[in-house]
Amino acid sequence: MLKAIAIDDERMALEVIKSHASKVSFITLEAAFSDGIQGLEYHSNNPVDLIFLDINMPDISGIDLMAMLPEATMVIFTTAYSEFAVKGFELNALDYLLKPFSLSRFLQACQKARDWKALQPSGEPEYIFVKTTDSQQRINFGELLYCEAAGNYVSLQLKNEKLISRMTFKELEKLLPSYFIRTHRSFMVNKNKINKIERHQVQIDEHFIPVSISYADFI
Repeated sequence: MLKAIAIDDERMALEVIKSHASKVSFITLEAAFSDGIQGLEYHSNNPVDLIFLDINMPDISGIDLMAMLPEATMVIFTTAYSEFAVKGFELNALDYLLKPFSLSRFLQACQKARDWKALQPSGEPEYIFVKTTDSQQRINFGELLYCEAAGNYVSLQLKNEKLISRMTFKELEKLLPSYFIRTHRSFMVNKNKINKIERHQVQIDEHFIPVSISYADFI
């Protein structure tokens, strides 16, 4: 899912973007702004993946605003002026939508954003070293099925073995990538390894891990 905002000084243009975005399953339009500075401030406090950005705005142009964005932010320019197209692509905008644009053209631009995002490294770690009884052992996250809390210890269930390490669950949680999710106050699972989801438990291979009511919405 891509998180997005729209910045355009024309109310009608924002309504069109809202309408189109609501029909694209992998886009969540978090907010829409008619003021470029407000949109920039929102993005600073609530970073999004993608910005639909008008170029010709009264207080600050979309081109100037794009120069203030973090490099990783994807931008799709939206404007009624085709002469800005070359400048937009010089700034590495992902796409350029010439108003009025159709839903199909909007979807094409969104698919380009999704494909570009998929090519970028996640920035998440691939492994950690944990202290066992007599050594520091490397654990590749792709091989870790689930974790269970046991006081000041945690057990880490791999495909073919279980390791015990002295650390708190909170300490471990900070080290794990985002695809490890809580199912219970004492269990975290690798959601990429889940084979089956039932009302009160999930199954990973031959293991059954409990799901409490408090965490059911996150599965």
